[in-house]
Amino acid sequence: MQSKTTVKLRASAVSPSHSLSNISVRDVSFAIDEPVERGGTNLGPTPTDTALSALVGCTNVIGHKCADVLGVDIGHLTISAVCDFDRLGVTLQQEVDVPFVKILLTVEADGPATQSELDLVSAEVGKYCPLAKLFRQAGTIIEENWKSTHS
Repeated sequence: MQSKTTVKLRASAVSPSHSLSNISVRDVSFAIDEPVERGGTNLGPTPTDTALSALVGCTNVIGHKCADVLGVDIGHLTISAVCDFDRLGVTLQQEVDVPFVKILLTVEADGPATQSELDLVSAEVGKYCPLAKLFRQAGTIIEENWKSTHS
């Protein structure tokens, strides 16, 4: 049996205020909200924080899939993302074509993989991670730094 190559992803929300959206995806629920200083209730990350977090999560999942295919033991990953975000659009001051200007993605692997193996995994992740592709094709610069913490 061949798996489908295109599937429908679904999300829905009940939004009881101007900032809070209670999201449902499959059988999982979570909140997206604004911080108190922007009139929210701080019950969850902002929409932009959620997008950046999705890149982190996708890097983990696709990173492990690519490493498995390549036969590379990356162990567990610790991933951080720092984004230069242009707020002119979200503050309605000016339309911004590339609000996520640049993302520095640092990936630390605790497995025995060598630096050259990590570089290979990183290159494969760039090919297959849908969130990285989404950001890059929107014009965001993603700088990735994969390194080993294995001693």
